[in-house]
Formats: sequence, structure tokens, C-alpha cells
Amino acid sequence: MLTVFSDNHFMKQALLEAQKAYEADEIPVGAVVVCRNKVIARAHNQTELLNDVTAHAEMLALTAAANALGSKYLDECTLYVTLEPCTMCAGGLAWAQLGRLVYGASDDKRGFMRFGKSILHPKTNVEFGIMMEECSKLMTQFFKDKR
Repeated sequence: MLTVFSDNHFMKQALLEAQKAYEADEIPVGAVVVCRNKVIARAHNQTELLNDVTAHAEMLALTAAANALGSKYLDECTLYVTLEPCTMCAGGLAWAQLGRLVYGASDDKRGFMRFGKSILHPKTNVEFGIMMEECSKLMTQFFKDKR
């Protein structure tokens, strides 16, 4: 019998990735890509480690998922990410034709929704606010520690 996991289950997996970023002194964003109820890719921000401004959790997770599937299109996949993607990442999600995006905390300064959902592929379904409090708390603590 197939167990169908909830959005909270997969967001908890993304939060584990965000915690890894936090512990590595990276901005704590974590992401997982799920296909057919199975995690096929995991990533967290690595911009400091890789000295690469594009090494966002979402971009790294997209690459890993494409490699896992042997396809650049992720139309049957869901990306769970702890923070609303920036416009760069939203562009990547559009090119991958992501089936579904689920994010926890909003990013009023740099999030793609400042420009609207049209940045994404037209068929991408978006849900937000999943475990928002937990996702926001880790981000707030990270920047509080920096001050």
C-alpha cells in the first residue's frame, strides 16, 4: 500500500536542509523536490561555500532533480522550499516547467511574487504558507545572530 505524505511532511524535509545551511553559516533556505510521493533531490543554500551567487537551494535542487530523472522538465514534480523563491530561482522553475511549488515563508524584499506569478510556467501550481512560522523562525534567528 502506498503511503501518501502531506505537504507538512515534505516541508519538514526542506527545513532539515535549511538547518544544514544555518549550521554552515549560509542563509538558511532548504529545498526538496518530490516526484510521485518520493524525494528525488535535496539541497540548501551554498553561496558562501561555493562562492557562487547562483547556488541557491532551489537552483541546486533543480539540477539534482533533473539529473535524477534524466530530464530537464520537472512537470510532474513539486518543489518544497522554506522561503519564497527569488526571481532568478523563479525563472529556473519556469524553464524546468515545474508542476507545483510549495513555499513556507514569504520574502517581501526579494521574492518573485513582487512581480507576480506570471514569472513561473503557466501550468505551475503555487501554494504558500506551509509551516510558515517554523520557516520564518529559522531565518529570523539567523539574521539576529548576525547582528
